Amino acid sequence: MARSIVSSKHVYLDIDHPDVPADIVIEGDRVREVVPRGTGDRAAANSYHDYGDAFVSPGFHDAHQHVLHTALFPSSLADRYPGKSESDCVERLRSFALGHPGDGWLISQGWRSALWDPAVPPTRDSLDAAFPARPVAMCSGDLHTLWLNTAGLRALGISEDAVPPAGGIFDRDANGRLTGVLREAAGMVYTARVFSQIPREELLSIYGDYFQRMLAQGVTSVCDMALSAAPGADNVREDVYEGLLADGRLPMRVNMFPQLVGDFDRIQSLQARLTGPILRSPGMKQFFDGVSSAHTAWLTEPYANPYFPGDCGRPTVDPERMRELVLGAASRGIAVRIHTIGDRAIHTAIDIFREAYERYGAPRQGANSLEHLENLLPGDVEALRDAHLVASVQPQHIVIDVTQPDRDLGPERASLMWPFASYRKAGVTMAFGTDSPCVDPLSMEVLGCAVTREDPRTGEPRGGWLPSERIPMNVAIDAYTRGSAVVAGRADELGTIAPGMLADLAVFDHNLMSTPAERLGDVRAVATYVGGALAWER
Repeated sequence: MARSIVSSKHVYLDIDHPDVPADIVIEGDRVREVVPRGTGDRAAANSYHDYGDAFVSPGFHDAHQHVLHTALFPSSLADRYPGKSESDCVERLRSFALGHPGDGWLISQGWRSALWDPAVPPTRDSLDAAFPARPVAMCSGDLHTLWLNTAGLRALGISEDAVPPAGGIFDRDANGRLTGVLREAAGMVYTARVFSQIPREELLSIYGDYFQRMLAQGVTSVCDMALSAAPGADNVREDVYEGLLADGRLPMRVNMFPQLVGDFDRIQSLQARLTGPILRSPGMKQFFDGVSSAHTAWLTEPYANPYFPGDCGRPTVDPERMRELVLGAASRGIAVRIHTIGDRAIHTAIDIFREAYERYGAPRQGANSLEHLENLLPGDVEALRDAHLVASVQPQHIVIDVTQPDRDLGPERASLMWPFASYRKAGVTMAFGTDSPCVDPLSMEVLGCAVTREDPRTGEPRGGWLPSERIPMNVAIDAYTRGSAVVAGRADELGTIAPGMLADLAVFDHNLMSTPAERLGDVRAVATYVGGALAWER
C-alpha cells in the first residue's frame, strides 16, 4: 500500500493541538501516524511533501451549501450580481445577454432589494422593457425569492389567476396584478423548473468547475442541502453525483440532504446504496420558516417594523405536521436538519427534536441539527445542547447587513444572534458552512467572520458585531472541520488529523493560528488532499 508523508512546522491536529510541528504519515487513504516533524520514515515513503512554514489542517467541510446553485452562479450559464438598484440589475443582465444570444432563459442571482436605493421590491415591468420576449429568471441573494418577467411567467405557465404552491407567495400590486416576484416555496418550485431545462452535459461541466473552486479553498467535503421542501424541487441531484462517481470524476466528498416530505423511499434507497467514502446521504432537510429580512421568519413577538398588525412571520409547515415528519424520520433512524431562523421556529423545533430523541435516540448516521438559527429566545442555547442538536451556522451571514437585525427585530432581540461564544460555553456543537451561493464560498471569510464578526471587505463594524460572541481561531477551525463532520455523521473518520482518520488535508501559505485577522484575506491555499491523494495544487 502506497505511503506518503506530509510535513510542516504548523499542523492543526485538533482544537487542543492547533499548531504543532509534525509529520503526517499517510498509508492508502488514511493517516497511519502523526509523529514529530522530521522523524517520519522517509525511506519507507513513496513521496515526501515538506511544506515548511505553511499551515496544514484537516480539509474544511462546508456544512451547508446549495451545490447546483453554487455551481451555476456564476458560470458560463448564468450571472451573479447583487446590484445597487432594480435598474442596475436590469442593465447588468442586459450586458450578460449580449454574450449569451438566443431565445432561452436568462438566469441571474444575487439581488437583495433591502440593500438597494431605493429599498423597494422589483417588478416585472423593468425586465419587460429590456426583455419583452425572452424569459428571465433572477434569483435573490438568499434564494428565497424569484423575479420573473412576463415572458418568464408565461413560459412557466403562471397566469394572473394562478395559485402559489403551498408555503409560497405570489406578489401582486395594488390592482391585484402579478408583479413577477415569487417568494419562499413559490420561488423555489419555479426556480427548479427553470433549472430542469439546463442540458445535462452543461450541468456536468459546471459541477466540474465547482469542485475545483472548492478544492482551491481547502474544502474537501460539502453538505448539499435541499433548497425547497416542495416535492421534486429540492435541487439535490443524486443522478449527477452518481454519474460523476461512476466516471471517477467526483474529486471531493459530498453528503446529500434531500427534502423531507413524508416519503422515506428516496432517502432509504440512497443510504442503502451509497456506503462508500466519497458520496453519502446522511439525512434529510425541512424548512420551518423563511427569512427575517422579508418578515417570513417565524417570531414569538411581532417584528419591530411590522408590515401589518401582529406581523410575526409564519411557519412554512404546520408545527404538528413538522412533528410528524421529524418523528417519522427519527423512528427510522434518519437525521433531520431544519431551516429555522426566527425564535419561535427555533424554540418549537427544539421541542420536537427533544421528543424525537427521548423516543428514538440518536440517528443511525448524521446528527439532527437546526440550520441558520439567527435570533434565539433566552435559554434556547442550553436547550439545543439538551436536545442533542448541532447548531449549523454560517458566519458570513452576520455581516450581510448589520443594520437589519435592529431594524426588523429591535435591539433586545438582536442582542442574541449568532451566539458562537455562547454555543461554545454551553457545549453546543457548531458546524460551519456558507449557505452558498447566498454568500461566497470563501473559507477565509468563514473563519474571519467567526473570529472578528466584521465584514472581511470593509472591517466594519470595528471590533465586531456583538463582539462578546467572537471565538478564537482554533474553535472556528474545529467548527469548520470536526463540527461539520459531526452533522454529516463522519466525525469518526473526518475533521481531525489522527491515526485512522481519512487523510483529507488543506495546506495554506500562512499560519492561521498566528495570522492577524485583518490579513486572513491574503491567505491562499497551496494544496488540497482528499484521501491522501493530491486533489488540487496551486
